[in-house]
Amino acid sequence: MTSADYRIESSQPIAGRFWPAAGSQQFAVKDRALAISLAAKSFSRDSEIRVVHVPTGEVLFRKPPQRPEWSEEP
Repeated sequence: MTSADYRIESSQPIAGRFWPAAGSQQFAVKDRALAISLAAKSFSRDSEIRVVHVPTGEVLFRKPPQRPEWSEEP
C-alpha cells in the first residue's frame, strides 16, 4: 500500500476543527480509520463528504450535506 491509500473528498471546500487543509476539497490519508474519523468530524456546504479507497475506487464512507439549523424548511 502507498502513503495515499484513502482520499477524503467533496465537490465543495471541506472545513472542520481537525481538517488539516483548510478550504481544500480533498485530502489523502494513509490510515482508513483516520480518514473516516476526519470525514465524520468535518463538514461541507451543500455537498456530501466521501472517503474513497484509492486503489479500488470503492466509497467506504459518505456523510450527507449539512443543513443549516436556522433553515425554516421542514
